[in-house]
Amino acid sequence: MALTSHDPFANASSLFRALDSLAGRAGTTTAHPVAGMPMDAYRIGDNFVAHLDLPGVDPGSIEMSLEGTTLTISAERSVPQLEGAQWQVAERPFGSYTRQLVLGRSLDTDRLEASYHDGVLTVSIPVAEKAKSRTITVTRADTPAAVQAHTIEGEKPAVES
Repeated sequence: MALTSHDPFANASSLFRALDSLAGRAGTTTAHPVAGMPMDAYRIGDNFVAHLDLPGVDPGSIEMSLEGTTLTISAERSVPQLEGAQWQVAERPFGSYTRQLVLGRSLDTDRLEASYHDGVLTVSIPVAEKAKSRTITVTRADTPAAVQAHTIEGEKPAVES
């Protein structure tokens, strides 16, 4: 399963970051997290989970939309309106933030869930039933009748009795 992340406001060299094979590459990290909406993503069991840091964001400002396999997350952190305040230091970022995640087709996006708690947006998407690994039973066809049933009319069977 792969995930491609896109920050539409980042410079061209960091437009796309991939977290390849979440199930098989434990410990994979992104060297430069996206400013304003850093993310951790992983697969646990039959769910893909992403945590996006959005401290100080009003939950009502968070918008999520899904178009095809692209999940777009937008949020806004407003500048505090303090009457009579004379700012001495203003280091915390404010404004609108957008992040796009291109989801693998093996995810069941119809069952996507999102929650916001303590400044962290958690998105959980189950793996689609058709994409889950399964065991296939191989039967042995060692009787002449079974061999004959698999031959094409007019041809000799692959195995003769």
